[in-house]
Amino acid sequence: MAYQIGSGCVSCGACADVCPVGAISQGDDHYVIDANSCLDCGTCSDTCPNGAISPAE
Repeated sequence: MAYQIGSGCVSCGACADVCPVGAISQGDDHYVIDANSCLDCGTCSDTCPNGAISPAE
């Protein structure tokens, strides 16, 4: 199960900086996670200062 970034994202880039596989990139409105590349490690979720990242359902 990949992670997803919600509307609470303020595009600070903290998550992209810590992603071990580079699965996070800047999208149109906020950062997005490539579900096919995501390792489900949760590092991005632990790093997000706004709690905007959660497991995808």
